[in-house]
Amino acid sequence: MAGRSLRGSAAIVGAGQAGIGSAAGRSAFDLVGDATHAALADCGLKLSDIDGVFSATMVNAMPAVNVAEYLGLRPKVTEGTNTGGGSFLAHMQWAALALDVGLCEVALITYGSNQKTGAGKFVSSSEVVPFEAPYKPRYAVTPYALAAARHMHEFGTTREHLAEVAVAARTWANLNPEATARGPLSIEDVLSARMVSDPLTLRDCCLVTDGAGAVIMTRADRAKDFPKAPVYMLGVAAENWHRWVSSMPDLTVSSASRSGPRAMEMAGVGHDDLDLVMLYDAFTITPIMFLEDLGFCPKGEGGRFVADGKLRHGGGFPLNTNGGGLSCVHPGMYGLFLLIEAVRQLRGECGARQLPDPKVALCHGNGGHWSSQVTAILGLEETL
Repeated sequence: MAGRSLRGSAAIVGAGQAGIGSAAGRSAFDLVGDATHAALADCGLKLSDIDGVFSATMVNAMPAVNVAEYLGLRPKVTEGTNTGGGSFLAHMQWAALALDVGLCEVALITYGSNQKTGAGKFVSSSEVVPFEAPYKPRYAVTPYALAAARHMHEFGTTREHLAEVAVAARTWANLNPEATARGPLSIEDVLSARMVSDPLTLRDCCLVTDGAGAVIMTRADRAKDFPKAPVYMLGVAAENWHRWVSSMPDLTVSSASRSGPRAMEMAGVGHDDLDLVMLYDAFTITPIMFLEDLGFCPKGEGGRFVADGKLRHGGGFPLNTNGGGLSCVHPGMYGLFLLIEAVRQLRGECGARQLPDPKVALCHGNGGHWSSQVTAILGLEETL
């Protein structure tokens, strides 16, 4: 029997960030605490009001339990499923479910990492995959380089197309005072940067930063009681087709091709209804493939879709307006920052990069090696 839709049942009422870029001397949990208090201040709640904790980390086996202990909470609901960098969009789905049936009243979704100052460098996975280990892959870049190379071979995508994604992200980051990487960046700068995994150079790869984020969710019937405009979850869907890239059915198609249509169907929106698109950009190939898989352009046309500069500030297609993982922040797992930027844009809080009167935003998170895809649609009250 089909269940009732979660559309509009819960809303984000608080959002906060901390330690973006570099936070020397702060642990990952310190940053989670800072971001949580920022989100609570944003909505006027107290720490003791939180009774649901949703979190994932790159290094901890019981993330939600550890977050609750660090914050001194005794939550009724804890959820720490880790599906990679998009975990937090999936957590929003589980939080909405828990809120809807009364398992908790105030849900915290949070993540933090001190990957830059704690490790001092990119941290690669130590897992051994029998079908991949003989080729000495460097995770996570190798699976994305494979997809980029196949996309170039099959569809004529060029390195210049990839570079355009990085340059576009920088034009938005240059308007964001919180962004880690600001300043000029040209197509030639991206092409001439050190090759990391052919065809991806250093500038085709996301940043390595510290940072933490947190959002607070409540049921829709409480959402209007808070000081700022609530941002409602209109739709959400997740798909998982494989874990390791050696099991990926097609290197040029991700399961975003299924999660996107399902989330948009729940939300009751089409592409023309979207005012903002936030796509996980761990590497320059990911927005290109996600634009295709989510239906913004036909399969194989992603490179040509971005080539005319439409993703840049003022280009007419607002994508990753905070600067994305390529220029704003990427502390190992990035998905929560997609939600935070969408919330801020929908509330009109983004200063020089603020979009004119946005109502609906699509956020898409990616995890593992193209492994887990989660699409979420957020909207203001008037979209319910």
